[in-house]
Amino acid sequence: MASVICALATSLPWLIAARALQGVGAAVVMPLAMGLLGAAFPPERRGWATGAFSAVTGLAVLGGPMIGGAVTEGLSWQWIFWINVPIGAAAIVLVLRKIPESTGPVRRLDLVGAVLISLAVLGLVWGVVQGETAGWSSAEVLGSFAAGVVLLAAFGVRESRSAEPMIPLAYFRNRTFTAANSAGFFLSAALFSAVFFLSQYMQVVFGSAPLKAGLQLLPWTATLFVVAPISGRLIDRVGERPLVVIGMVLQTAGMFWVSRGTSQYGDLVLPLVITGCGISLAMPAAQSAGVGALPRDAVGIASGVYSMTRQLGGVAGVAVLGSVFASAGGYAGHGFTRALAGCGVLSLLGALSGLGIAARRRTDEPVVTEVVEGVR
Repeated sequence: MASVICALATSLPWLIAARALQGVGAAVVMPLAMGLLGAAFPPERRGWATGAFSAVTGLAVLGGPMIGGAVTEGLSWQWIFWINVPIGAAAIVLVLRKIPESTGPVRRLDLVGAVLISLAVLGLVWGVVQGETAGWSSAEVLGSFAAGVVLLAAFGVRESRSAEPMIPLAYFRNRTFTAANSAGFFLSAALFSAVFFLSQYMQVVFGSAPLKAGLQLLPWTATLFVVAPISGRLIDRVGERPLVVIGMVLQTAGMFWVSRGTSQYGDLVLPLVITGCGISLAMPAAQSAGVGALPRDAVGIASGVYSMTRQLGGVAGVAVLGSVFASAGGYAGHGFTRALAGCGVLSLLGALSGLGIAARRRTDEPVVTEVVEGVR
């Protein structure tokens, strides 16, 4: 429905409002998809299933520039949204017929907590986005940061005192849960930012049309389809921690390599492959660790929190590195190299976060005692 409204938009405010509605739909679907996946597979098979899931979702993220380029170049921008309609209709039918229902404990919706965290993130991101334009010491930017911090603190107080919080803060005493969400945050911050800048780099520096620019990212995109399912199988054998750390280290190396900049496309192929292999190893492993760290009856909350931290990472990464890009002169200056170097720094932070994931236990039961160990 939101895609139809987007396609029919005749003004920017209309399009933005429709995109917000589209975001609400995505925010419902993604964590529930991971939750159903976690409930459908036993722990010893969950890594493989997560690998397949991550391969598809990762391919969708990185394949966007290629598909979007083909659609906008061959048809028009409205068809980016019209194409969603038959896909969404088919998905509804398949979900109703093929996916068995799965439920968890009955919980009240924490609307106050949802509003507080949403406004807190809005304040922090708004300050970052407006910093370059309005000035970092302006009342608008400082006020946005102050409001974000205050609302974030209010959210923490609310969640700690609520009988049924949106996010039980005690879960973050679980070392693996916290480390996996932190790794997912930095992973997405680097990934979304790199997609944002690289797709434009191909068009601005190499002069590629939208479709060609998407095709030039294939060395990066194709690795997800090949490596992510393999990563899923390795999760069940060696656990999540080594795959998250190795994957994020590879992504770090690839991002720093790309950040050197070049006017020759061939110079980017190998670092794009290395980066793609890294994200393909780390993405399924981080997701598996985040969802599998909590008891089975909390898999819905775990998947929701992980999905939220990933999206926050993407928003924060693009906002922060967008400011870095603009302040360094954009593509005419050193904006691209510094932004991609920032992606490398974020990837390194993801690797360090991955070190906090506990070693995989060889057991068929869900990990329940992690919370106690985290407190200890």
